[in-house]
Amino acid sequence: MSAGNHTVVVEFILQGFSEDPQVRGLLSVLFLLLYLIALVGNSLIITLIMVSPGLHTPMYFFLVNLAVLDIICTNTVLPKLLESLVIQVDTISYQDCLTQLFFLTLSLGAELLLLTAMGFDRYVAICQPLRYGTIMSWPLCTLLAVAVWTISVVNTSVHTGLITQLNFCGPNHIQHFLCEVPSLLLLSCSPTILNDIMIIMADVYFGVVNFFLTLASYGYIVASILRIRSASGKRRAFSTCSSHLLVVTLYYSTLIYAYFLPVSGASMENGKVVAVLYTAVSPALNPLIYTLRNKDVKAALQKVTPASW
Repeated sequence: MSAGNHTVVVEFILQGFSEDPQVRGLLSVLFLLLYLIALVGNSLIITLIMVSPGLHTPMYFFLVNLAVLDIICTNTVLPKLLESLVIQVDTISYQDCLTQLFFLTLSLGAELLLLTAMGFDRYVAICQPLRYGTIMSWPLCTLLAVAVWTISVVNTSVHTGLITQLNFCGPNHIQHFLCEVPSLLLLSCSPTILNDIMIIMADVYFGVVNFFLTLASYGYIVASILRIRSASGKRRAFSTCSSHLLVVTLYYSTLIYAYFLPVSGASMENGKVVAVLYTAVSPALNPLIYTLRNKDVKAALQKVTPASW
């Protein structure tokens, strides 16, 4: 590559799931199906919320941002994975690898921040219902969304910029089906101390801090629900946050397994499966979770497409 960063490697080899043609064929169909569900489902969510005045509330405003992030994530990972499975092109250029790394890191980090903001929104809705309109004002919602995107862009720019300063002189075989910071650091011929420090800082902020903030929100939510005397009241209160809680549980459980558990030969293979969960399965399930478990979304969908119901 250029003399500035002394990169010798011009492309990387991604490690797929299997060399068996039948297995690759089945995986191709599976990932194509997940890709289409994620694209169609999240695009439908965005369109539905935009055209339905009844859904112009803070919760659905954040849901639009979540759908955009899911689309970015799937478009970043799945097209290359499908190319590898269908036409068996397992190489990715240095520039494309950095591009994938940038948008993948952006989507993952932003989703963690966004889930925290959505958790706060649900906390206010259940624990401070009379003040909900005052606290969750549109200026605050806009500020939260801008902060989520700005912090995430700065974070991924720092990580990507530091990667470009490393020297890759071989080997160039990435032990994964995608480009991510930890996998690339293993291939660097240069010292990665600064990269490691920034990864730890990012993990603490995006992972640990936001996890405990979300946990605190749901701690107050659970305590508030338990104080409700009627069973119907408890069900109504829980229904307002159940979809978000399910998404949070799925997302954090996969990321904790992928990034915080010790690395071993077996866990490297399991890590690929976990990566599929947060890059393909989760973006495909999120629209279904929020649609099937949400009466407002289903009602708006019926109004937009009455003939199909």
